Parts: sequence; structure tokens; C-alpha cells
Amino acid sequence: MAARLKEHYTKNVVPALKKEFGYSNIMAIPKIEKISINIGMGEATGNAKLMDGAVAELNAIAGQKAVVTKARKSIAAFKLREGMAIGCMVTLRGDRMYEFLDRLVNVSLPRVRDFRGVSPKAFDGRGNYTLGLKEQLIFPEIDYAKVEKIKGMNICITTTARTDAEGAALLKHMGMPFRQ
Repeated sequence: MAARLKEHYTKNVVPALKKEFGYSNIMAIPKIEKISINIGMGEATGNAKLMDGAVAELNAIAGQKAVVTKARKSIAAFKLREGMAIGCMVTLRGDRMYEFLDRLVNVSLPRVRDFRGVSPKAFDGRGNYTLGLKEQLIFPEIDYAKVEKIKGMNICITTTARTDAEGAALLKHMGMPFRQ
């Protein structure tokens, strides 16, 4: 079964974007390429056990195995040596990506305290959107009792849009709750 948001994209979003921007070629219509979720764990340099919890939580949130990222350079001021585990990330594509975006927009973001919408200013100039979350507890997959430390994460949505306006229109049609 195809993801619900993927069907929504093909049936509703494509015609709306075609009409809004006047695309003549259907391949020129922007689409979401991938979603990258990244947890940076600087404090894992002192306590390596924290990384296991972060990887397990990211696996649960994404529904896909997370990769542990390692330091490329040694930085003495941060007590960091080359090759130390300092974070974890996962890249979602295809149906898993649409499933995750659906859960993020409809379930997780409304659970944020005092939520008024996400900032419309977090585009990078090329139509890609980056969202920072302060805690992983907004995801229903995370069991509150098993959390040892609250961790933030960055969610980067990469699109094929050429401009921020196209990227914003795409995400707005996909249901992203932008602040007015």
C-alpha cells in the first residue's frame, strides 16, 4: 500500500503547484527528495552509553537503522579525538519518508508545547527546509519512562525546488503548519 501522503502529493499537490507556478513540464514540479534526521551528541565524548539510547530512539522514530557519525578531526578544547562517536543520523527516502512526514505533521508537531506553527524562515535559499526540535518526547514511538536524557534533533527536508517560494508552497500543500 502506498503512503497516504504520497497519494495526496500526486492527486492534490501536483495539480495545485502546476497551476500556482505555471509549469509546462510535469518533471519540473518540485517534490521531496529525502528527509535527514540528525542527533548531535557532544556529551557522548564523556559517556559512550548515551549514544546507544540515541541510536535506539532514532531507530524507533524513523523506522530504519540509524548510522553513528564519528568525529573527522581532533579538537582538544572539546576533549574530542578523531573517530569518536559524536552523533547519529538517518536518511529517509520513498514511502518511509512520506510516512515519517505524515507522522511529523499530523501527530508529533501538534504535541509540542505552545505550538503556533513552524518558522517559515528556515529555508536555505534553494528550497530545502531545516527544522530543529528540542526534545524527542513529541514522537509517540518514544516511551517516556525509558528516556534517560532529553535530546534534540535536526530534521532536514531536501526538495527538488529551485527557490524558497517553490519549496514553501510544496511543504504548505503537503500540510506543514507554517506560522502566519
